[in-house]
Amino acid sequence: MAPEQCDVAVIGGGPAGSTAAALLARRGYKVIALEKARHPRFHIGESLLPMNLPLFERLGVLDKVRAIGVFKPGADFEADNERGYNTYAFSRAIGKSPPHAYQVWRQDFDKMLYEHARESGADAREAQEVVNVEQNGPRETRLDVRTDDGRSYRILARYVVDASGRDAFLSGKKRLRRKNDQHQSAAIFGHYRDAERRPGEDEGNISIYSFAHGWMWMIPLPGGVMSVGAVCRPDYLKQRKGRTVEFLVETLKLSPALWRRIERAELIGNEVRVTGNYSYDSKHMGGPGWVLVGDAFAFLDPVFSSGVYLAMSGAEQAVEVVDRALRDAAAEPALLRKLEKRQRAGMARFSFFIYRFNGPVMQQMFRQPRNTWQLEQGVISMLAGDLFDTPKVLWRLRLFKLVYAICGVRDWRRWRAEHKYRLAQARSQFTGGNTPLDSA
Repeated sequence: MAPEQCDVAVIGGGPAGSTAAALLARRGYKVIALEKARHPRFHIGESLLPMNLPLFERLGVLDKVRAIGVFKPGADFEADNERGYNTYAFSRAIGKSPPHAYQVWRQDFDKMLYEHARESGADAREAQEVVNVEQNGPRETRLDVRTDDGRSYRILARYVVDASGRDAFLSGKKRLRRKNDQHQSAAIFGHYRDAERRPGEDEGNISIYSFAHGWMWMIPLPGGVMSVGAVCRPDYLKQRKGRTVEFLVETLKLSPALWRRIERAELIGNEVRVTGNYSYDSKHMGGPGWVLVGDAFAFLDPVFSSGVYLAMSGAEQAVEVVDRALRDAAAEPALLRKLEKRQRAGMARFSFFIYRFNGPVMQQMFRQPRNTWQLEQGVISMLAGDLFDTPKVLWRLRLFKLVYAICGVRDWRRWRAEHKYRLAQARSQFTGGNTPLDSA
């Protein structure tokens, strides 16, 4: 059978793949999108950022997100004050980010986006797994596809967008994927019914708690459900004994403030999920006839809920590259370099906070925020996802780094001890393989 032909093949039906497929189809390209599972399928990453909203509007799905989401006015972090936490309200951001976001069931969100890509003109197929890719030239790539009923077929594409998520399909095939030797962690989590929400206007906040071995989250979801989990360092996870459910409960009890909010709640289905080592990137983001978007390119620790925004924003930017490259091949290398530079810059701004989040200096700065020179508002803008194009946000983030360095000098011994411990953990995991939770 002769191969099917298309302009663009999109591997993966998550937020990045659906965004790229929808926008490219709208521009008149023949797009075949291939998702190996069937929607709805479970995925972690329920908390969205305000900077997602303008993108949703451009994509034409903002009303759909609003209909399935929980209103998220901000994020709160545990603190030593009367109410026990500080709220970072998105309405106080100094950039152009919207004053709120949403939290969603990812299986519903991802399904909606994939269906929207289909409605936009993409040939969006499910239960169709790409098992091999062979590039015969910059505008001729052969994809071997296998369906869940055992059939196989081939596609010839002029361009390939890899949005395969943490499978990192092309990155693996091209041997581009590399673990992050600066930071490693894994997560254990479940969904609780009737957990205590914040009072009043803070009800929809994502709540963040720190503990000795990492940090924890509470994310309000539709239907009175709360996503609750812990992102932990490798040495703590190696201590796990017994059932995973019991390990999660014992872990959550290490944060008394969090535990008070869920001790009377019900763990739905007694089901606990785990996921292995997080942080990695790829040596390159693209080449002639292919580009990596979202988690297929890189993934950070999810402490600031950056994944969906970086994926969809990167996909939107990648569409511009693909569109121009298909019309003017000579422009492709420079466009890919510019896109990669932009994505890495945004990731680096998040990473500065992520790597240091559990350290004594950053913990103190979050517990007792100060708005001198609007630094606190600059951090809120970062939490909102405004870290690409707003100069007054970017220079405050640079100033925040300076203040952090000064505070680190004042508390040198504790800062140094935490820094050495974090690197030792990451590099041990980098050379030592997966944690026991990966097979739980």
